[in-house]
Amino acid sequence: MPDIFDRVLPLNLIANTVIFYVAARLYLLPLVSRFRPQQILVPILLLHSTRHLGMMFLTRGATYPGLPQEFAYPAAFGDLITAIIAFAAIPLVLRGSTFAKPTVWIFNIFGTADLLAAITMATIYNAPVAMGPTYWIPAFWVPLLLVTHYVTFVLLRHPWGS
Repeated sequence: MPDIFDRVLPLNLIANTVIFYVAARLYLLPLVSRFRPQQILVPILLLHSTRHLGMMFLTRGATYPGLPQEFAYPAAFGDLITAIIAFAAIPLVLRGSTFAKPTVWIFNIFGTADLLAAITMATIYNAPVAMGPTYWIPAFWVPLLLVTHYVTFVLLRHPWGS
């Protein structure tokens, strides 16, 4: 099988990011002016709370032998930390705490940086060829997470009323 097929992940990543972005532009972003940002944000935070799934990059059987540790460890623990921050932000957002918006900023900046770092490290260390069953994370999940981080940045720019 040609090595070119070992390089399909960038296509999956870019195509799915575009598809999720179009979906957000059509169905989610038009609601920003009709809803309080918090109403849109809580489902996004719940989604990102599941990023503990990135720990699968460290799990035998979920990856093939040889997955570069330079990619696996930062990606796994970056996702776990992001999931914890996202989950911790939910009650703050629901209560309208003064700490809600700063916590969401921290979540969004850290989570976005984590995804961009993971994409970079996966590319540098050719991680996709050893991802095995975890391949679906960057092929499907990461594009959705990137787009919801973008939506969160849009929401953070709007005033948060009670």
